[in-house]
Amino acid sequence: MPDYRIAPMPPQIPPALVEKLRRVETATIGHSQHWGFMDRGIQPLLRGKRIAGAAVTLAIPGQDSTLLHHALGLLRPGDILVVDRLGDDKHACWGGGVTIAAKAAGAVGGIVDGPCTDLAEIEDSDFPMWCRGMSPITTRLYNLGGTLNLPVSCGNVPVRAGDVILADESGVLVLPADQAEAIADAALVRQERGEASQARVKAGEKLGDISGASRMVLEALNQAS
Repeated sequence: MPDYRIAPMPPQIPPALVEKLRRVETATIGHSQHWGFMDRGIQPLLRGKRIAGAAVTLAIPGQDSTLLHHALGLLRPGDILVVDRLGDDKHACWGGGVTIAAKAAGAVGGIVDGPCTDLAEIEDSDFPMWCRGMSPITTRLYNLGGTLNLPVSCGNVPVRAGDVILADESGVLVLPADQAEAIADAALVRQERGEASQARVKAGEKLGDISGASRMVLEALNQAS
């Protein structure tokens, strides 16, 4: 008997928070925290995309995508499907047909800890995807089982249904829903400071003087002499 374990769909993120997060660069948060970032092997297939939304979590075994097809019918506008491939790096569970179904459901993106296929169709659909590259070997409907909206591991990071996903060209970040707004607010303040520093450099100041790095180097040299 196939073993399917399915939990209810998680709460979604308020639209105002989604819009705030879409202004935040993952790399900005990477200046102040080191946890929650997926393995850098999970890369975007489309350039210039940034998405934010609630994680719908899926775990499916190597050659089987039966539960993925079922889950596509449950997705809601704004969801991000996070797929744990349970260690498989050979079979592509996500291709052109899955992309069209996810986009038709209103999902804003997909994260797969494994390969995808049908890159041209994903590009034609303009659907943001992050994965571990491409594979021509695809999954089938073998009815082996899997989990939906239970905790998974994706990119060596634990992901719970309803966690906040923020993904852009630099990578994929997982945040607890109750901490996402405070982290976003702090990141936006940091980005404003960064923009001000860049303006000063363009006006002729030295980055080392602005950041304090040059002072640190000179003090160390004076102490050594």
